[in-house]
Formats: sequence, structure tokens, C-alpha cells
Amino acid sequence: MFLLYEYDIFWAFLIISSVIPILAFLFSGILAPSSKGPEKLSSYESGIEPMGDAWLQFQIRYYMFALVFVVFDVETVFLYPWAMSFDILGVSVFIEAFIFVLILIVGLVYAWRKGALEWS
Repeated sequence: MFLLYEYDIFWAFLIISSVIPILAFLFSGILAPSSKGPEKLSSYESGIEPMGDAWLQFQIRYYMFALVFVVFDVETVFLYPWAMSFDILGVSVFIEAFIFVLILIVGLVYAWRKGALEWS
């Protein structure tokens, strides 16, 4: 039978860990000075007078590389527990993991053919 009282510690931890940051933001918003002068609104460059505009546009290839990295990083996070318990799980889970890796390889080939992995 599923008993909810076994999760009392979890719910207490969840509520406390949610309330502390909310209170910290509220107190800092109430206690912080709210003067917004030209010095406060200028960009900080290690004590040197700022030159030019602080807003820069990054090329999309940085985001594409980051996205491909995150996809394959998450893949390793999913595959590591599978690899540690491979002998217990059996062949059906091997087939599922193989399909998972195959889908990721298809995505990598697609990104490669679209030129998302080329830097120049």
C-alpha cells in the first residue's frame, strides 16, 4: 500500500528549500537601496571607463555547439546508470538503449550535414 506519511521529510525539505530563497529575495528587495543613477546603470569593466556599447550579439554557432554538447552530455547521464546495471537488466534494455543512441546519432548526422558543427 502506498503511504504518503513516508514522504513527510521530503515535503518538509521541499518547502524549506523553497521558502528560504524566496525570503532572501524579498528581504534583499526591501532592504536594498534603490538609487539608480548614471553610475549605477553603466557597465562595469574592472574600474576602467566603459568604451562602446555593452550589448554584443553572439553568432548562432556558439549556441549550436552548446546545444549539441548538452544533448550528448545528457546522453551520458542516461547511459551511465544503464551501463552499471547492464547484467541485471537484460537484453530488452540493451535494445532500448541502442535505439536511444541510434536516435542521437541520427541527430548528430543531421546537425553535421546542416553545417552546425563547422566553425568557419
